Amino acid sequence: MRTAEFRLVDRVVDELARFGVDHVFGVGGANIEDLYDAIHRSRSAVRGVVAKHEFSAVTMADGYARATGRLGVVAATSGGGAMNLVPGLAEAYASRVPLLALVGQSPTALDGRGAFQDSSGKGGSFDAEQVFAPISRFCARVDRPDILEELLPQAVAAAQREPRGPAVLLLPKDVQQARVEPGGPILPVPAAAEVDPGAVGRAVTALRAATAVLVIAGEGVAATDARAEVAELARRTGAWVAVTPDAKDVFDNRDPRFVGVSGVMGHPTVSECLRQADVCLLVGTRLPMMARGGLDDLLSRTTVICVDPEAPFVAGLSLRGDVRGALRSLIGRLPAQSRPCPGHAGPLPLPTPPFRGVGTPYAEAIAVIDAVLPEDAHVFVDAGNAAAAAIHLLPARRRGRFVVAVGMGGMGYAFGAGIGAALASGQRTFVLAGDGAFFMHGMEVHTAVEYDAPVTFVIFNNNAHGMCVTREQLFYGDDYSYNLFRPTDIAGAMAAGFPTLPVSGAGSAGQLHRALRRSTAGRGPALVEVVVDPREVPPFLPFLAALGQHPPDSEETSREHRPVHVG
Repeated sequence: MRTAEFRLVDRVVDELARFGVDHVFGVGGANIEDLYDAIHRSRSAVRGVVAKHEFSAVTMADGYARATGRLGVVAATSGGGAMNLVPGLAEAYASRVPLLALVGQSPTALDGRGAFQDSSGKGGSFDAEQVFAPISRFCARVDRPDILEELLPQAVAAAQREPRGPAVLLLPKDVQQARVEPGGPILPVPAAAEVDPGAVGRAVTALRAATAVLVIAGEGVAATDARAEVAELARRTGAWVAVTPDAKDVFDNRDPRFVGVSGVMGHPTVSECLRQADVCLLVGTRLPMMARGGLDDLLSRTTVICVDPEAPFVAGLSLRGDVRGALRSLIGRLPAQSRPCPGHAGPLPLPTPPFRGVGTPYAEAIAVIDAVLPEDAHVFVDAGNAAAAAIHLLPARRRGRFVVAVGMGGMGYAFGAGIGAALASGQRTFVLAGDGAFFMHGMEVHTAVEYDAPVTFVIFNNNAHGMCVTREQLFYGDDYSYNLFRPTDIAGAMAAGFPTLPVSGAGSAGQLHRALRRSTAGRGPALVEVVVDPREVPPFLPFLAALGQHPPDSEETSREHRPVHVG
């Protein structure tokens, strides 16, 4: 039942429901409990989800947004709860994920008077607005009830306007409780940013003149639902298509045009195609270092065109604005007939050292996962050696997301993000993470159990921070390690801690296959522990270059060609 008096938090929940938000993720506390009360009393479909840690609450909202295309919403109380949001919001800012953070604050009458968890900036307290402003597209303090109808639309518009990202509203407790009148819809429909017609014309001229085109597609293609436009552009230009590490799902990995992943976890086929291309078209990516490692020399001698809300990190013609709209403008000015795509040999895997050790080799484990994953499964990959193997070797599903947080690369991201995506979509979601990431935020398994989320957690356990061990091994003499740990039985601990959770340990590829099959047969969460070796070197270009197995691209190994003029 709705309370007799209508509060500001009731207005917020009603407005979010009208806007299509159906989950609010967070952690409770005194200065945000009124929002949860409003969710409970609301007649809307908004569901409150309580995480174990605010970082994971942000990543749940992040995964929700990436899986659905809708605004993700996170709520947290003041003080330490608010500060725990920072790394998750930083990831969303760097990866341009639209989020709204509702952050409780102490009552305004106590600002600067020693209130518990005061962050008003008064009386010697720090200013929460100054903390969140650098990692948000919009940040404001709602210090009076009457300005909500001004600030809430501004915050949501900023989160969804290119470049997208998090918006933060600081909500003092007394303002949350303030009595207000119900009202009509106030949240905006985001308008697409227009693209410079002159830049489109120059890009079309270059694409028409090119004999070979390489498209590198990024996460912005998924964010704007522009997959069909990328495929059509490739058809009309005869282009090869590569993807960035965080965007494996934006182009069919089994399409004959697909040449693999670009950058430090990528495929040699990409550089071979770039060597032959007259034009490299970046779509939905600025091509940061993780996506362009090993390609800088070739890019400097190739015409680069970038379709993205922001300018690229390499020199080139920038079509800044809405990705989908810009692609449609290009397609509309290109010949409708299909151009043949030149043949290629890939995507070829990077050569890695022969495996000698305990457990299951990464390649075998990934092959088993590939054989089991449904075509509509979401995959969330955490940081580390296992992540490099998954990004390099595991094809994205045709009807599911394949998400890697490379904006900040925070370990433990995938646990919350996978839960958020699973709750939002109802689709079986797979979280692939190492034991290091598990020990940071793996207790969110508890959240998956509480809400019966259809998530399979696959934990690659090498009893180490594997990527750090590899770095010690290759770059610091291999005569010590701070990153090798005493053995742990994660599967045993999870089975004991969560009696209803299906848990399996896998010491071989056959055991892993059976365990994953069992996990997909159920409706709720499951966990599988895979034993791997901490000294196995993954397919990661800097490591292989250090071993002399994959030297960086050089002037001598590249044919000379001239960029197409784009004016």
